[in-house]
Amino acid sequence: MKSRAVLLLVLTTVLLSATQVGLSKIELEYPESWPKPLYDFEKSPLSKEGVALGRALFYDPILSADSSISCSNCHLVYTAFTHVDHQLSHGIGDSIGTRNSPALMNLAWSKHFMWDGAVNHLDVQALAPITHPAEMGETLPNVIAKLQRSSSYPQLFQTVFGDSIITGQHLLKALAQFQLTLVSSHSKYDKFKAGEAEFTEQEQLGYALFKSKCGSCHKEPLFTNGDFANSGLPMDTTLNDLGRMNITQLASDSLLFKVPTLRNIEFSYPYMHDGRFKTIREVLNHYDSGIVHSNTLAIELEDGLPLSSTEKVDLTAFLLTLTDKEFLFNPDFAFPKN
Repeated sequence: MKSRAVLLLVLTTVLLSATQVGLSKIELEYPESWPKPLYDFEKSPLSKEGVALGRALFYDPILSADSSISCSNCHLVYTAFTHVDHQLSHGIGDSIGTRNSPALMNLAWSKHFMWDGAVNHLDVQALAPITHPAEMGETLPNVIAKLQRSSSYPQLFQTVFGDSIITGQHLLKALAQFQLTLVSSHSKYDKFKAGEAEFTEQEQLGYALFKSKCGSCHKEPLFTNGDFANSGLPMDTTLNDLGRMNITQLASDSLLFKVPTLRNIEFSYPYMHDGRFKTIREVLNHYDSGIVHSNTLAIELEDGLPLSSTEKVDLTAFLLTLTDKEFLFNPDFAFPKN
């Protein structure tokens, strides 16, 4: 596409280890107007073989304690890599977690992971769900042992990492390789910004509203500022989730959760960290008249975000332009059939 440029993220072989020699390097594609990714691709370059291994692992229930749950159980490709049929994530043995699974996309630009930022690097993020008792409920040594006994994984790890002895580090890095390729940048919004599509009058009105009322937290082009905020939700007293404060123990972080991207919001319901809202309209109603004030409420919400009924319709029309069907239905992201 004329307005896009392939940016070479892997420009040097100086840092490549001997085990990576001969691999087919992959260049991540994203619009040239986007910021530089935060992920260091010079230290950990993508390869076709590494991504394929990560994809196989992402869809393999072998990572869970009873081999019944894979990463894709909570992160479904057709729903922006989240789940849509329940509020809170489900794990092994019909266990239910305490949060809605976050959508997965554009992770190379993320500096924090999980709703509370408990993990600060994608290369280790997968350890959290693998070992969480209400998610996959497994231990890393058990996962490694199962993979080592399989008929295929030792050779795949040998190809990617130059060693058939599987390690936790290599397992997590392979999962990260696949997830880094989940780039969503082909929505109508993206085409509009590139001069390849026009907004309707309603979408234009919604875009203007978005920039004035939502854009400081859901910052373009990623539609998140990557930070944490208290969005004024009333506490769910059955969960008593304090968000970021659970990690930092700071009262100033009480009820702060990571600002989610709005890309593909049409397909990523339910919304908020606990999945309490089923529709975009419910979310907008919250910001219009449902905000609960507290000491940590985001400053942008102190006066609320009053929206008329017409403005909610216009804003929704714009948010739907963030749907990226090339991303949602990309066969390279789906269950590997071979």
